[in-house]
Amino acid sequence: MNILFLTMSNIRDIEAHGIYTDLMRKFRNEGHQVYIAAPRERRTGEATNLKEISGAQVLGIKTLNVQKTNVVEKGLGQVSMETLFKRAIKRYFKGIRFDLILYSTPPITFPKVIQYLKQQNPKAKTYLLLKDIFPQNAVDLGMMSKSGVKGVLYKFFRNKEKKLYALSDHIGCMSPANVKYVLAHNPEVNPEKVEVAPNSYEATDYVAPSPEQVAEIRSKYHLPVDKPIFIYGGNLGKPQGIPFLMDCLEANKDREDCHFVVVGSGTEYGKIEAWHKKVQPKSVSLFSFIPKEDYDKLVDSCDIGLIFLDYRFTIPNYPSRLLPYLMQHKPILAATDPNCDTGSLAEANGYGFWCPSNSVEAFTACVDKMLAADIRQMGDKGYQFFLDNYTVEHTYKAIMQHF
Repeated sequence: MNILFLTMSNIRDIEAHGIYTDLMRKFRNEGHQVYIAAPRERRTGEATNLKEISGAQVLGIKTLNVQKTNVVEKGLGQVSMETLFKRAIKRYFKGIRFDLILYSTPPITFPKVIQYLKQQNPKAKTYLLLKDIFPQNAVDLGMMSKSGVKGVLYKFFRNKEKKLYALSDHIGCMSPANVKYVLAHNPEVNPEKVEVAPNSYEATDYVAPSPEQVAEIRSKYHLPVDKPIFIYGGNLGKPQGIPFLMDCLEANKDREDCHFVVVGSGTEYGKIEAWHKKVQPKSVSLFSFIPKEDYDKLVDSCDIGLIFLDYRFTIPNYPSRLLPYLMQHKPILAATDPNCDTGSLAEANGYGFWCPSNSVEAFTACVDKMLAADIRQMGDKGYQFFLDNYTVEHTYKAIMQHF
């Protein structure tokens, strides 16, 4: 089959490791022809171009900056994305007949692109990989409202969201809670076309680092070699509820029985950096950018993965950083809103603990509980849960069952 994938991720080569590249590689390895349309943000200075890379046709489309930029440019970038993608696809993929049109959120501003592609490919199936429920997540964080001046923007994006759902033959959600949310808040959507198609990675043989390797990595980053280490890695933005994360670190900054590592970047990084420089907590280490290979080794040398989400969320997010933790046999401590089922799934399957992300006391209690648990056994259970539910084979089968 000819498969077109539209994404906001900066995909350049499907041999790279990631939830989308692993899936595209799976389609290629199964004998399908893969076409990808992905942004090239203004900051890169690249013009729109089409390249064949690793057996896939990758169309890089010049856009405004839409990630790690100010709200104004991000908003304009989201709105203009639809026109830019449609124009580039019409030019570079002219005459190609697609059998499957895959696309992920964000953004939800692709209805005209999908509509055009359906007109050109009337026999193709359209499949939405729902990773982001927008604009409700922006409302939850106070960045948008349903009334007043900001309400106009909300209604614009909400209409786009509804059109995208209507144009999609199938909607793949990250978790059961996501499925329930979509159906509860969009009664016009046919329940038969909404299903679980989880974030997933290619399963690889995991080799645990030796005690000597762990000691070497910890020494490199000036981390204690004789204490359990909790690590948070990833985006440090508003969705992660950074003020609460800082409160948790403040409350546990003098612990002698464990250590905390925070690695990441994002709009809220400066707040943590300022706190860290002022307080100089002995049990908390902070790093900004670390190359992926080095970051993976750092995670491997730690013991427990941390997940944080803002308590105000009414939508059930499912953080993508969960999977790398599970793949590296790390149990998790998830501090999230009650609507997110990441923590409840972890507790039900024995690979983690959950606390609400509005109670520092509950977080500290979970830290204590984790330190008293069999961390290795919990990590092994997490890895098995990954193998049973989150390999790329699961997502591929969820999509291909409709053919």
